[in-house]
Amino acid sequence: MRVIGLAGWSGSGKTTLLTKLIPVLVARGNSVSTVKHAHHNFDIDKPGKDSHEHRLAGAREVLISSARRWALMHELRDEPELTLHELVSHLGAVDLVIVEGFKTERHAKIEVHRSEVGKPLLYPDDPNILAIASDAPPKGARIPTADLDDIEAIANFVDRLARPFTA
Repeated sequence: MRVIGLAGWSGSGKTTLLTKLIPVLVARGNSVSTVKHAHHNFDIDKPGKDSHEHRLAGAREVLISSARRWALMHELRDEPELTLHELVSHLGAVDLVIVEGFKTERHAKIEVHRSEVGKPLLYPDDPNILAIASDAPPKGARIPTADLDDIEAIANFVDRLARPFTA
C-alpha cells in the first residue's frame, strides 16, 4: 500500500480534483481508498436512525452493514484525534491511499493551489510537498508542476510520488 496526500487551503479544489483523479487511477489498474480530514465536528448518521441512536446512547463503535456496503464509526469521546498513520492502519489493503487534508502531517503530498483563493503556496515551507497542481503553476518552482485540469499529469505524479505505508 502506498500513500500520497492532496494538501491545500480550503476552496483550492482538493475534492474536485480527487473525484476526477480516482477514476483515472482505477482505470490504470489501481485499487484506491481515501482518507478525508474534517476540521469540524461532523456526523455521518442522521438523527432518528438506529445507528445514530446507538452512538448517542454511548456505544464506542457502531458498525452498519447491508448487502451493498458497511461502515464503522468510532466515537473518540475524550480521546485525542488519531494520527494519519493510525487511521491508515485501519484501512483494508489497496494499492493507493489518497489523503485529502492533513496538510500538517509528514507524508508525501501534492499541493493543490488555486490562485483565486488568495492564499500563499504551502510549498516551499513543507518539504513533504513533492509536486504542485495549480490553475497558475508558480514560476521558478523547484518541484514538478501541472495544471489543475491536466488529470493525466497529476495521476502520473501520484504513480511516481506515492510512498509505501509501513505499519
